[in-house]
Amino acid sequence: MAVLAATAVIAVAVDQWVKHLSTENLDPGEPVRILGGLIYLSLMRNGGAAFSLGSDYTWIFPVITLVVVGVIGWLATRLRSVPWAVSLGLVLGGALGNLGDRLFRAPGPFQGHVVDMISLFAPYAEKFAVFNIADSCLTVGVCLAVLLELTGRQRDGTRLVNEKKTAAAEAAKEETA
Repeated sequence: MAVLAATAVIAVAVDQWVKHLSTENLDPGEPVRILGGLIYLSLMRNGGAAFSLGSDYTWIFPVITLVVVGVIGWLATRLRSVPWAVSLGLVLGGALGNLGDRLFRAPGPFQGHVVDMISLFAPYAEKFAVFNIADSCLTVGVCLAVLLELTGRQRDGTRLVNEKKTAAAEAAKEETA
């Protein structure tokens, strides 16, 4: 539980710090080119979800986020796996980072726009969506959760064993004995 909470707190803190630096130092009309154009810092405000989808339904995203936070809170009480704690902490931190924008940024509560600033390969989502640290935390956390599921790692710290592999290993042991 402590690892999950620490991961979420760090994710939110870094996300909000980068958003603060971006809104204070980036000009929305002038992207900053980094690493030879691999990355651009392009200040944008996004009323929708990923890739600006659903920008007409901004109010629904805080509601969905609160449900996600509740589910993670429920899962946290049964959590005994550090990798799962990191995964869920990243998802929680990313969700809370963007929730803060939706609740406290213009144009108003439950309608606020998320601050995005990272663009790959070209400024202003010309080749790939503009995103932020919270989006990155969400993405990495979900990918880690999928990887943990695919490898049979359970939230209680145990690991599912493939029955066919176990049977084959036992048969091989008996043959060599």
